[in-house]
Amino acid sequence: MSQVSHLKELGGLPAFDFPGTDVEGEVELPGADTVAWRVRGDEHETEETWSEAFARFTAAVDTRQVRSLIVGVWEESYETSSADIVSTLVAAAADFPLLRALFIGDIEGEECEISWIQQADVTPLLETFTGLREFGVRGGDGLALAPVKHAQLRRLVVETGGLPREVVRGIAASDLPALEALDLWLGTSEYGADTEPQDLEPILSGARLPALRHLALRNSEIQDAVAVAVAGAPVVARLETLDLSMGILTDEGAAALLAAALPAGGPLTRLNRLDLNHHFIGAGLQERLRAALEPHGVELALGAGEQDEYDGEIYRYVAVSE
Repeated sequence: MSQVSHLKELGGLPAFDFPGTDVEGEVELPGADTVAWRVRGDEHETEETWSEAFARFTAAVDTRQVRSLIVGVWEESYETSSADIVSTLVAAAADFPLLRALFIGDIEGEECEISWIQQADVTPLLETFTGLREFGVRGGDGLALAPVKHAQLRRLVVETGGLPREVVRGIAASDLPALEALDLWLGTSEYGADTEPQDLEPILSGARLPALRHLALRNSEIQDAVAVAVAGAPVVARLETLDLSMGILTDEGAAALLAAALPAGGPLTRLNRLDLNHHFIGAGLQERLRAALEPHGVELALGAGEQDEYDGEIYRYVAVSE
């Protein structure tokens, strides 16, 4: 199964690691508004906690000009939740008046597996940072997000190996009139995923998301059921990109998508891109999808997933779980 990687950018700015205490000599820092600052604790090398690193960061950088902030690994993130980090950021909100992009949990597998990351209720961040345009979080264990109203948010990303349905319901019930891109990694039941297609209905209706143009519902063990629900959804007619990648998508889901592309001029034919990478669709249906979509200018991504066979049984997995 593939591993997640550190962000290379956030909010249109390149990621930059705020130097740790083990860096020798004076480091020339970039302009406060020119990079996405990644602040991380380093329990193994320097034993510095995330809070200590954040205190050094706020002392060294003019936070009034910071536009993008990435929360990296914190100490014992497999046991300790992000609750204190959320509280620290909320308390410091007045010192970040221009913050437009925030990501919580930019943690690689070598630091902590995605499904071991202990998250918390991140609702206060969206309630407090009302100027955010982009918000993201990685890790579903302990994650909570209640319905919120946010007039400025344009992109929302939740990356997990198992996303609790209450988080999906919280997002679905939120008032996000400016949201253009929504990316949810639903994951597997083994790691806490319990979302059902009906939980997605408020999202798929598009009623609360008038600006939505890019929708990703991916990395799911119920990808077929998701595809069936999406295929006939009202929101598809105004999407530019639809991403159903990274999950266990088979002929069942593909057939529903094909039906939505036919007759010619169906909603899926108006997409710019349909991403079905990491799929388990038969060759015949792949060709029929191409024939139905590519003549309309739809970019179709169809990279196959890998499956195991043991004792005569086929085993298929989402791209990212543990």
